[in-house]
Amino acid sequence: MAEVRVLAARERQATARLIAALAELDSRRLYLGEGFSSLFKFCTERLHLAEHAAYNRIEAARAARRWPIILEMLADGRVTVTAVRLLAPHMTDENHRVVLDAAVHRTRREVEQQIAALRPLPPVPSIVRKLPAPTSTVTEARQVTTPPVAPCTQPVRDDPAPGSRAALATPVPPRPAIVTPLAPERYKIQITVSRETHDKLRRVQDLLRHQIPNADPAIIFDRALSLLLDDLEKKKLAQAKHPQTPVESKPGSRHVPAAVKRQVWARDAGQCAFVGAAGRCAERGFLEFHHLVPFADGGPTTSDNLQLRCRPHNACEAKRHFGLLLLRNGQSNTARPETSCAFGAQGRPVGST
Repeated sequence: MAEVRVLAARERQATARLIAALAELDSRRLYLGEGFSSLFKFCTERLHLAEHAAYNRIEAARAARRWPIILEMLADGRVTVTAVRLLAPHMTDENHRVVLDAAVHRTRREVEQQIAALRPLPPVPSIVRKLPAPTSTVTEARQVTTPPVAPCTQPVRDDPAPGSRAALATPVPPRPAIVTPLAPERYKIQITVSRETHDKLRRVQDLLRHQIPNADPAIIFDRALSLLLDDLEKKKLAQAKHPQTPVESKPGSRHVPAAVKRQVWARDAGQCAFVGAAGRCAERGFLEFHHLVPFADGGPTTSDNLQLRCRPHNACEAKRHFGLLLLRNGQSNTARPETSCAFGAQGRPVGST
């Protein structure tokens, strides 16, 4: 762990020095003497950087030339190259310190939310339209309309020209789901659905015309999510408006009663409760109920003996516990823990058994 931290610090410092050097190359246009028409081509063809990495570093270099504090923040890890690239168009001589300070140790998603607050965008109109079917043969590809050229906000790529044989023979990859903040309280969601889902949406729009005259998919989406959320909380968390009388689990039973589920979920705030050397795990997905005293060792299924764990930490502690038991029983060749958790001074997992 110590070596990883040292190496990460060295990488950040090396990246900051590279960006400072690229800023100097860019200001003096030294790439021209090397036979390249742009700094981007120099970075990708001479330095062999990936296109995205080159683009990020060039944008960061140009921002750092204007605001040198960026180099210091990159070197000590307060901001990332991606964060600088995203924030650069929105920074000025007056606000750059405030903007950079707000981005310290923020994820890309958090930086995008910061940008949405700096420059809110209007809501996008609700649109439902049919996409061209993905094709993999030349004959089928010729029937697909060539998509419009994207604005020049990304580096130029050496992709096959539209209409060429190589472009026609290339399968169209599926479009990923996109969630982008437009403003502090508004998000743009872009997805691709099947015909069956589209037909369901149209049917729902028809049935809701009296309540939603414009049949706005955003309102329907919110209603559907509310119903799904209620159903999932009932099934997975035993949430109920009028809970029944709590029933304790039978001795020796692994079944987690509904009242116990509600208590554990509320106490752990729907988050993995494993505490490692660097703090508590922040995972909120793939959560499982974990017995502090393992059920196989007679641990009861009660709220005091249960905690929420993400799947990796639950499996990690189980392998560690039962691996040690097998080793003590002379079965060292039978089971070997494949992963390790953070252990305290007494050899017990931190925040666990």
